Parts: sequence; structure tokens; C-alpha cells
Amino acid sequence: MSTGSGADSAPAPTTPNPIEQTEQPRTSMFSSLRIRNYRLFATGQVVSNTGTWMQRIAQDWLVLTLTGSSTAVGITTALQFLPMLLFGLYGGVIADRCNKRTLLLGTQAAMGLTGLALAALTLSGQVQVWHVYATAFVLGLVTVVDNPARQSFVHEMVGPDQLRNAVSLNSANFQSARLVGPAVAGVLITAVGSGYAFLLNGLSFIAPITGLLLMRTADLHKAERTPRGKGQLREGLRYVAGKPELIWPIVLVGFIGTFGFNFPIWLSAFADDVYHAGAGTYGLLNTLMAAGSLIGALLAARRGTSRMRLLVAAAVLFGVLEIVAAFAPTFWIFAVLLVPIGMCGLTVNVTANSSIQMTTDPAMRGRVMALFMMVFVGGTPLGAPLVGWVTDTYGARVGFAAGGAVAALAAVGVGAMLARAGGLRVKIDLRPGHPHVTFVPREKLATAA
Repeated sequence: MSTGSGADSAPAPTTPNPIEQTEQPRTSMFSSLRIRNYRLFATGQVVSNTGTWMQRIAQDWLVLTLTGSSTAVGITTALQFLPMLLFGLYGGVIADRCNKRTLLLGTQAAMGLTGLALAALTLSGQVQVWHVYATAFVLGLVTVVDNPARQSFVHEMVGPDQLRNAVSLNSANFQSARLVGPAVAGVLITAVGSGYAFLLNGLSFIAPITGLLLMRTADLHKAERTPRGKGQLREGLRYVAGKPELIWPIVLVGFIGTFGFNFPIWLSAFADDVYHAGAGTYGLLNTLMAAGSLIGALLAARRGTSRMRLLVAAAVLFGVLEIVAAFAPTFWIFAVLLVPIGMCGLTVNVTANSSIQMTTDPAMRGRVMALFMMVFVGGTPLGAPLVGWVTDTYGARVGFAAGGAVAALAAVGVGAMLARAGGLRVKIDLRPGHPHVTFVPREKLATAA
């Protein structure tokens, strides 16, 4: 890990073996929850995350109801993540310069207000699709700062020893809310309409704001703030470009986030067009995927490593499972396959997130995590309208399969680049009781031959 953060500091060229990097002692599944500040943070997040998932389901269904178009759902998703694509790196610069707790107090309050605004429009009967588009775009602007600040603030709460565990538990927290939020949203939409889901989401942000206010600032592992200066954005990009163990995982999650994670489009289309069901079924499909994601997050919390080979393997399997699910002959086969898809997708996200954070200089963490989030969710404005168009034109099955194919091919390509950067080659051994596919140094493979 580099210790310098100045613009003239030379980045380390590469690590000896990026495929095998980032190993830590095994920890208990919930070890980071022993830290009071992180407990407050996690408690507040599970409440607001539940509200966020309620709003996501209600928002997608509202747009589909108003327009009858999967493309319109894709446009909504794109507008929510377009600011991350345009301004995401600047959000990282802000996060590195400012007090992250103070930033989060402001961003969480702003997110709550967007939910309340959409609730007022919907409950008054005045909502139009452009209102949803505008609210999604404003929420995306707030997320530009919130995401890198929140990601890098985890290190300040728990320190380096518990970072990987806390990143995994953050994902488990998010997926636990994803289990509850869609189910509650489905009931609310059916019973009283989308407006009350938006209202509860707006009110849910009281919880994380309270948690941030109750934190003991003396217990934080405060990172040195980066002073204001020129060239800090370029400095962050040069830093990432000089490290294969950073740039290639970011490239991979960019492809998967752009083409493989368009579930609001696909699941709403499968529920409506393929299975001719309602909001309750859409909520059920999201819940099943969340169950798989939660299992994946809890398994990640127990793992003592964040290996690149795990990242690549999970990404390949994620893409293959999407293709298989796209052509599932019955509803229940499709629904059950969403569980392992959720597990693999979450494994990709957590493994990439934790390995990148633990490899990055603390002074660069905001900018690096901003780039990570920019390509992961900021690629959606590019992918979502295209995926929505393919889904509308060729059907939900073709759209889902195409996204899976892109994810799988990207994983194979990134795996090859990481192996090359680490001086490794693939060794295939079909003997029983032996690992069938392993990475070994080129010299060792040549000697064996």
C-alpha cells in the first residue's frame, strides 16, 4: 500500500500477484458489530434501506402503470444513476476533502426529502411520469456525494482490522432490507397505492440521521483529509490506472453493473408480460433474489479472503445463471434460480468492494470508491435504456439472457488480464480429487511441462 498522497507520488507499479491478494485472518460473522459507532450506523441503515427498497418497487410499478413501458422503467433507472456517471468522481474528491459524518448528515436528510416530495405528488393524485423522472434525477445527484462518503466512512468507524467484515455486513444489511421492503411495498401498493410507500421511505431517514448524531466522534479512526488543490481528480485516476488489482475489478463491476444488474427492468417485465401477474409477484421475485444476496453477504462476512479468483468465478457463474434463468420453462424454476443469482451478484460486489478498499491508500479512498461506484451504478444510464429497448422489442427472456452473456464474457476477459498481470497461467487438471482449474506461475507451468 502506498503511503504518499501527493500529486507527484509515483504509484506502485503492481502487486506481485493480484489474483491472490487481500487475505486476512478469519473473523466471526458479526465481529464489527461490537463497535458502538458501527452498531448505530448499521441500525439506522437497515431502517432507511427498507424504505429505499419500498420506494424502488413502488417507483418501478408506478412508472409501469403510468406508461405500460419497460423502456420508461429503464429511463427512470437511468436518470437516477446518470449523475453518478457524470459527476461521480467529483463526489469522491468532496468525500476526501470533507468530514464524512457531516456530509452524510446532509445527504441522508436530502434523500428523505425526495421521498416525501414524491409521496405528496402521488397521494394528491397529481403525479405524472416526469415527476418520477425528476425525483429520480435529484436523488441521483445526492447519491454522487453520499456513496463515496458512506463507503469510505466505514473504515473510519471500524478501522482496518474489521473493514472486510463491516463491508460484508453492510451488504447483508442492505439485502435484509431488500427482503422486507419489496414484500411491504407489494402489500401497500395493492392495498392503498404507491404513495404510502414513498411516505414511509421519506420518514425512514430519521433513523440514520439519529444514528450519526449519537456517534462518539472520539472513537472514529479519522483519516487525514486531502487539502484542496488542483489535479486531484487526475491524481486519483492515475493511482487506479497504475494498479491492476484496482483497475481490472473496477472494469469488471462496470460491465456487470451496466448490463447484468438491470433487474427492475427484467423482473417487472417477467411479472407483467411473461407470467401476467401483479405487483405482489414482482415483490416476490425481488424478495427471492434478496434472500440469495443475503446468504451471499453472510458467507462473505465469514470469509478471511477477498481473492480475485473468487471475484472472477462468481462473475462468470452470475452471467451463466442469468442465461439459464432467462429460458426457464416454468415460473417456479425461474423464481428459484433468482436465489443463486443473488448470491453470485452479491459475492461479486462484496469481493470487489472489500479488496479495493483494503488495497487503497486512505488518502485516496474517497476517489477510488467514487470511481468504483461510478462504473458500478453509473453505467446504468448507458445500459438501462438499451436493455429496456431490447426487452420491449425482443421480449424479457432475450433481454435477460443478453445481460447475462455480457457479464460472463466480461468476467472471462478480466480474469485473463488479471492472470497476465500476476504472471499466472491457467492450469487444467481433470484428475479426480484435484482442483480442475487453478492459476499457477508461468515458470512453474513451464517446468511441469
